[in-house]
Amino acid sequence: MLTGRRGPDGWLVIDKPCGLTSNQVVQVVRRRSAGKVGHAGTLDPLATGVLPIAIGEATKTTAYAMNGRKRYRFRIRWGVARATDDCEGKVTGECWSRPSREAIEAILPRFTGTIMQRPPAYSAIRIDGCRAYKLARSDKPVVPPARPVDIAELRLVAMIDRDNSDCEALVGRGTYIRALARDLGVALGTLAHITELRRLSVGRFTEGQAISLDSLAERGHITTDCGFLLPIETGLDDIPALALTGAEAARLRNGQNVMPSETSTLAGLRRLNECAIFGAWYDQALIALARVENGRIRPVRVINR
Repeated sequence: MLTGRRGPDGWLVIDKPCGLTSNQVVQVVRRRSAGKVGHAGTLDPLATGVLPIAIGEATKTTAYAMNGRKRYRFRIRWGVARATDDCEGKVTGECWSRPSREAIEAILPRFTGTIMQRPPAYSAIRIDGCRAYKLARSDKPVVPPARPVDIAELRLVAMIDRDNSDCEALVGRGTYIRALARDLGVALGTLAHITELRRLSVGRFTEGQAISLDSLAERGHITTDCGFLLPIETGLDDIPALALTGAEAARLRNGQNVMPSETSTLAGLRRLNECAIFGAWYDQALIALARVENGRIRPVRVINR
């Protein structure tokens, strides 16, 4: 790798294989690129599928890209509860009851919309400053408190056999599919955990854009013109955008607040909520993430390229 040369900026969508953590995937990508690397939306080692990796200046947008809805396909094993709510934890209970297709389809509407969900005991959320999974492994386990989550779509895909069913869900940030399967089991008078989990999309990032780690290894170092690096803007399609003039863009790029004076900018500004994050654009390129404060445009993260 050449030193002193700026690396590429953009998004790489990896089809994460089973058995690796999201951070392990990041380390593989980091070895093939220059500059910063991060990911949008952690996947458990058990899970496969879409893992967007931010490279260079795209790392400044990961928090906003993670706000997009995520689509998952998952297999539920009925009649068995496990400590981790997936197949990797120890068995904590068994039940002879198995739900029918009709019963499953009838219960799904109760889990659609904004619902209260208790995260798995083995999860990365913080309780009093400590990760839940660390507390779960201690002699003083704590039950994570329930919190509201958004489930936009939930459907039964297939009844594999008496013990296993495949479902698909489109969910908002912070939703745990493991917890969803667990709670479906309880609602259906049985126990449940997931045995397979695949993420199909994260916001605008989809399976069709993903490449395997093996394919990445064959292609060598990641460059701007490598053919599989997506623009920084790809992960921000769901946030508002505002086009600036050249003079306004220059001030914002220098980290200065901007008081718009051009009619076109003022008209766009009126459509934005005070303090809401939006993308500031110039010449068809994102130059900053910004917010409106007291009628001024204040830069939050400036994109340098």
